[in-house]
Amino acid sequence: MVQITLPDGSQRDFPGPVTVSDVAQSIGAGLAKAALAGRVTREGAEPRLVDTSFVIDSDAQLAIVTAKDPDGLDLLRHSTAHLLAYAVKELFPEAQVTIGPVIDNGFYYDFSYKRPFTPEDLALIEKKMTELARKNETVVREEWKRSDAVEFFHSIGEHYKAEIIASIPAEEGITLYREGDFIDLCRGPHVPSTGHLKVFKLMSVAGAYWRGKHENEMLQRIYGTAWATKDEQAAYLKMLEEAEKRDHRKLGRELGLFHMQEEAPGLIFWHPKGWTIWQQVEQYMRNVYRDNGYEEIKAPQILDLSLWKKTGHWDNYAENIFTTESENRMYGLKPMNCPGHVQIFNAGLHSYRELPIRYGEFGQCHRNEPSGSLHGMMRVRGFTQDDGHIFCTEDQLQDECAAFTALLQKVYADFGFTEILYKVATRPEKRIGSDEVWDKAEEALMESLRRTGCEYEVTPGEGAFYGPKIEYTLKDAIGRHWQCGTIQVDFSMPERLGAEYVDANDQRRTPVMLHRAILGSFERFIGMLIENHAGALPAWLAPNHVAVCCISEPSAEYAEKITLSLKKQGFRAYADLRGEKITRKIREHSMQKLPYILVVGEKERENGTVAVRGRGGVDLGVMPLEQFSECLQQDISARV
Repeated sequence: MVQITLPDGSQRDFPGPVTVSDVAQSIGAGLAKAALAGRVTREGAEPRLVDTSFVIDSDAQLAIVTAKDPDGLDLLRHSTAHLLAYAVKELFPEAQVTIGPVIDNGFYYDFSYKRPFTPEDLALIEKKMTELARKNETVVREEWKRSDAVEFFHSIGEHYKAEIIASIPAEEGITLYREGDFIDLCRGPHVPSTGHLKVFKLMSVAGAYWRGKHENEMLQRIYGTAWATKDEQAAYLKMLEEAEKRDHRKLGRELGLFHMQEEAPGLIFWHPKGWTIWQQVEQYMRNVYRDNGYEEIKAPQILDLSLWKKTGHWDNYAENIFTTESENRMYGLKPMNCPGHVQIFNAGLHSYRELPIRYGEFGQCHRNEPSGSLHGMMRVRGFTQDDGHIFCTEDQLQDECAAFTALLQKVYADFGFTEILYKVATRPEKRIGSDEVWDKAEEALMESLRRTGCEYEVTPGEGAFYGPKIEYTLKDAIGRHWQCGTIQVDFSMPERLGAEYVDANDQRRTPVMLHRAILGSFERFIGMLIENHAGALPAWLAPNHVAVCCISEPSAEYAEKITLSLKKQGFRAYADLRGEKITRKIREHSMQKLPYILVVGEKERENGTVAVRGRGGVDLGVMPLEQFSECLQQDISARV
């Protein structure tokens, strides 16, 4: 007798071993048809995702997984990746398949083939995938001996797959999945049959080195997306279309904000208008420092490698550190600011009465990121962080973490982000410090979020090597998520670098060090702002507030006078005195996404007024300059 407990607590008894599919069928034909997999939990064990053909031979808890379940969506995408490989092999038999995982919003599969795949190829492959899905072939799980699997894949010319199997640890079993004439290595689980794969689209093809190593063959990576419903896929594709319009690289060129070039990979050339945005962000953050008890500091760009070795960065992060040599000494160009801040703390002996000490720096950092990972301002090699470090006692830890979260929420709201996701990243496998210290640090972060009333999820193993962290993720105007701010609890680095304070009993103690950033990388955050606002930044951040356009030459002097008056009031204004038609001037300045355009002619000059046009071609009427100045100032102050 096998007893199955369902998610609602009800139980079903079966005379002997039973498959997940059989259980679903006993509940109802509709559920059996929708079932993609099962989530089996046995006493004392973690839940396990299994195929619908999986046989349950002892009492267990079971949840039937459908396309509505998050695991179900991943299953659809994983199985669609296999369908992609199946279709490629049908159309291009000489192609070799390698790996094909699920990624955010879709999947990819890497192939070795004698020529590049073209857009026309992708269309053919997608059509073949649809044909294969409609055949509704059963997906069958098979267990093989390692030697047999290696020999089989070599025999059919799939040498990459044979290499993967040979590299799997001996204690792990070899499982293959077969659908029709196609067979592939996979741990599974998979959908019961290809007929469940109905909503998918191939997106693009790109290069990718075998096993991610540049000395290996360059493979072709085909990206795709898959969804449970057509409406979900349509919404996703619409979001991608909107994201393309908002691409900060495209807008950066069109609006004259910045550029990048091959001679400085991963580095940014800021143009005057782009640097104006930067300055507004920096000045805002400088006020945040001042108003919240931070002292602004500046640490050196390069430090002797011995310091990076003391902190543990060299052992855990060496491949990302740029190095340089002078007079037989090796130096590291700083990838982060924390060691320098500890040196400033160590320059004097501090009393517990001085704590917490909060340092803030607009610290320029460099990281040797792989060229393939660089992406506009979102992933660069040189960047500036609004970096801060708080030195405090253990008793102050909770208050400091909670206060930081509250401050971060206000800053994000000022920049137009009100929806924040909170994640606590816990200890990674490669780390420094004892388990006792990690227990203390992780609990401190979780308790600080509970005190602030924030719901959070835990991401195991995603912490920094020196401590756990809270990651703050923002949701933008079109629903995308951006991981931005962070706070990290570090008991280890201050001790390694000899940081101390004197406690109430005249004993020397090691402070707790909190690594924290609100915006993170300025470059990345400004890229996010550009995309969130589609380049139409709110007035307080806009590179220019207003363009003053004269209708004809006689009104040019008045336009210059208006512009000078606005500049003296602190507004970012410029005059367009060209002899072009006023309609063309308005169109060109509108394309620059200016908050306001002022139009002046003889009538405005005689009456001492300006005709005001708001962003989007909105006619705000004719008004005295003083009235417009008040409106503009209110707009800037409101930060909306």
